[in-house]
Amino acid sequence: MSVLTALARVKATQEGRAQRLVSMRHTYLSERPLVVIPLRMAGETAAPLAFMIGSNPAAPTLLVAHQPRDRALRFRFLADVADQILPYIESCCATPEIITTKSGEELVSYGDAPQLIVPNGGGATFLRLLGRSTRFRQIEGPYAVPENVPLLGRWLTWFAARAEQPGSANLLSMTSVLSAHWATGQSGLEDANLAALLGWIDPPAGLSGAAAAALAEDPLHSPPAGPATDPGFDNEELKPLMDAHDAAIDDRAREVTAERLEQALRLQLEPTWRSMWRAIELLEKLPPGASVAARWGRDRADFSWFAGNLAEAPPQARRDAAVSAVRTLLKRERALEEFDAQRAFDDPWVMAEHRLVGNACHATVLEADPTRTVTGSGSRKTLRPSIRVQITDEAFVATVGEKYSCVERPKQAATVIDIDSDTVELELSGGMGRKLVPELGSVPEAGDRIGFARFSPSSGHPMPSLPPREETPWTHGGPPPEWVPNEDDAQEEWS
Repeated sequence: MSVLTALARVKATQEGRAQRLVSMRHTYLSERPLVVIPLRMAGETAAPLAFMIGSNPAAPTLLVAHQPRDRALRFRFLADVADQILPYIESCCATPEIITTKSGEELVSYGDAPQLIVPNGGGATFLRLLGRSTRFRQIEGPYAVPENVPLLGRWLTWFAARAEQPGSANLLSMTSVLSAHWATGQSGLEDANLAALLGWIDPPAGLSGAAAAALAEDPLHSPPAGPATDPGFDNEELKPLMDAHDAAIDDRAREVTAERLEQALRLQLEPTWRSMWRAIELLEKLPPGASVAARWGRDRADFSWFAGNLAEAPPQARRDAAVSAVRTLLKRERALEEFDAQRAFDDPWVMAEHRLVGNACHATVLEADPTRTVTGSGSRKTLRPSIRVQITDEAFVATVGEKYSCVERPKQAATVIDIDSDTVELELSGGMGRKLVPELGSVPEAGDRIGFARFSPSSGHPMPSLPPREETPWTHGGPPPEWVPNEDDAQEEWS
């Protein structure tokens, strides 16, 4: 936790209301997100009990597995879930466009991408487990499942992978998104409770954040947001209703008990459904950061690629091979680095955190030489303006030869060429045009107040060269065998 975040938490406790950590929203919000609230069977990690799902706040769809332990009923229920999620995904493929890459390859690009929003991190984990337990199932043979179930599993696995990609917005955990934008007066563990978190951010009239959060922790007032249910509800309501459904002697009795079970689960899920849309409204009031749209563009590109290769590719492997695992890890590390930098360049509140620890600074331009040139190889002159600045942040210590990024002009770099007492001379490069005279406004002038950072919003680290799959070194297990999906892949012990 940073100093400013700790200060915001102290202030939230004093004022009884959550404090904003950022001045803008750093997460993309679709105009038509699909809210998914899953519940699972107690003691059965991958056994779905119910889903409340939909993209219309006024018309949620409730799906119930009346007996999750029954394999046939479970997969029939998952087929119903697929009937809700897959059409939503397909609707994002309505406007395909053919684009040509620099290498001349033609790719299909869709104008939109799906966005699933779950209440908390547990909901995202449950979707990942559900995807892994369904994507390997066979639609023919003795244990056949409905045709759309394996397809649902592959898509849920894709969403789970996107959730682990920093900056991605294809699968969002609402508590994580809210916690990234507001600081409360409670612990991080308590922030995982959606109702309590919202109690601090937007408490009801007449209540402080602490009082609203305490009220939200009462399971009778605010049932858990899933995927686990309240033990009291399990013992006092759910178990008797499921036992009665199992003991029904005819269709009429089974129908009555099913209606009672559905009503009980609806009452458990509706408060969370309302909280989800209330949270979405709060986030929509924040202006989006400048880099949000570009990150969503990468989400759309990944969606377009996966959708275009879905029919020909096998289900995702249970475990990545060594080379693909390293490649995935490197991509996520670079994405996290870029996401943190982009948030700071977009938002002065986030940049203040970096200034506090000496990773960024504000400076005042004392003098500028916008037409300065240097002579490179072959006696060719290159435009390299210089500016002398006075750095105002005590935590920032400049070093000769160090290279910074300009906050106001992210495409422009500044290299320290001289330090004299309390002033620093910087050589500028990039973002000024191709001539020996800089474009208007591309070079700071005397009196300007500008910022510099030791990081850049675009990663300058190229991906290292990795060996092809067939040349995996022995230290990493050697070349992996060709993976062929089978039914046993879905029988893994859940954890």
